[in-house]
Amino acid sequence: MMKKVIMGLLIVVLTIGLTACGQAPADTQENETEISNKQNESASPEAALDYPTETLNWTIAFGPGGGNDIMARTLIEILEKYDLYGHPIVPENREGGSGAVGWGFLNNQHGNPYHISTTSGSFITTPLLSEPGFNYEHFTHIALMATDDLLFLVPGDAPYATLADFVEAAQANNMKIGGIGAANVDRLVPATFAQEAGFDFEYVSFNGQGELVTAILSGSLDAIMGNPAEVVGQIDAGELKPLAFSGQQRLDQYPDVPTFTEEGYDVNISMPRGVIMPGGVSEEVRNWWIETMKKVAETPEWQAYIDDNMLTESILYGDDFTKYLEETNAVFEVMMRDLEIIE
Repeated sequence: MMKKVIMGLLIVVLTIGLTACGQAPADTQENETEISNKQNESASPEAALDYPTETLNWTIAFGPGGGNDIMARTLIEILEKYDLYGHPIVPENREGGSGAVGWGFLNNQHGNPYHISTTSGSFITTPLLSEPGFNYEHFTHIALMATDDLLFLVPGDAPYATLADFVEAAQANNMKIGGIGAANVDRLVPATFAQEAGFDFEYVSFNGQGELVTAILSGSLDAIMGNPAEVVGQIDAGELKPLAFSGQQRLDQYPDVPTFTEEGYDVNISMPRGVIMPGGVSEEVRNWWIETMKKVAETPEWQAYIDDNMLTESILYGDDFTKYLEETNAVFEVMMRDLEIIE
């Protein structure tokens, strides 16, 4: 079982978010009929809202198969299974520019309640690195649903048995390390690690997980950062070898893989897996989505997604999610300046 947010803290966070919405926490639902009924029986002001009435457009800011894509499609499946939206939901991958294309498109739908998207580390880092015309403040913040950490991986036949072996080789040779996005957490983790370990490397960015894995298996890269669930097949097949994990604790699925912290490196940078809408969406619609995401979080399918994808369930709604984004943006900006990724 993946590590969970401490129950006491989670209750406090949920209470804050629910107070803002004027509604007590929903009881855990035991089947899809009860979950659907809860949606219809709500006595809150949002119940009288004439929403939704149209198709929902779900922007996925990265290519198929990656963490952002998997999360979005999982949420869509849950919304459809439990009839929580009640109208068609159309996902579209709008990849490019480390999320700039997809979130730029969403940003241009200002005030439109029929557009939605999911976040990753690039949601914070891309606006800090470049000038895409938006940052986190331009959007309506619905919910943080989980955080995501990364494995540091080398080819299965690489001559490194440990992270210390890799460091020794990297200090003598300029390594190529790949990741998703030009300035995502995929870059911040190895940059922080390299700075502390005293070696230089070339970072190579990719827009999709498939092409990233293809590159390392072809010998074009020395190492990559990978979401655990996206590389489990290659690890089990012996094609990739994990040397370290960027989370605070070891993964239950890979208990022999140490954290960077255990190896003496202060590397713990998580990606926010959240739900956002365009800026200017009404507070009534925002509250409707907050209540709906609470129901999603109660489903067994969501818990299975958390476990199967080796995520940390970190749930914050509405203004609490906004505060989290503010704090994360500040931390990432300092890190990127210290690492000289931005001036």
